[in-house]
Amino acid sequence: MPRHEEQRVLPFSPEFIFDIVADVGAYPEFLPWCIKARVYRKKEDDFFSDVVIGFKMFRETWTSHVFLDKPNKIVSKYVRGPMKRLHNEWTFTPHAEGVLVNFMLDFEFKNPIIQKLIGHLFDEAAHRMVKAFDARAEELSKGTRT
Repeated sequence: MPRHEEQRVLPFSPEFIFDIVADVGAYPEFLPWCIKARVYRKKEDDFFSDVVIGFKMFRETWTSHVFLDKPNKIVSKYVRGPMKRLHNEWTFTPHAEGVLVNFMLDFEFKNPIIQKLIGHLFDEAAHRMVKAFDARAEELSKGTRT
């Protein structure tokens, strides 16, 4: 039952980082292993998304209900797919050097074989994911701090 928590201070505004994380449809452009993402039933403070991840022969799709509390928090709750459980939460707190980002990911696959394979690589994959958001912020800011 992998769980990953990570904190980072980034030199950007909470709103800027919030917008990057909330843009699920853009995930395939920069997020490792994300092949496809679709956002639908979008409202001001929530939406549904289907995300497809893939690595070598492994490929899975799941649906999440994403709740937005701009610019403070994004919570993604599992709806359906290959998991027993999936919960993802981002919080964004103003900081003297920009924003303190807290990231939490907790999941368990239904299939014990996949769980064992993924569980072995989980911490590294989650860490790379957070780094990808950091790199995306750098790329989008193009040297200007937002």
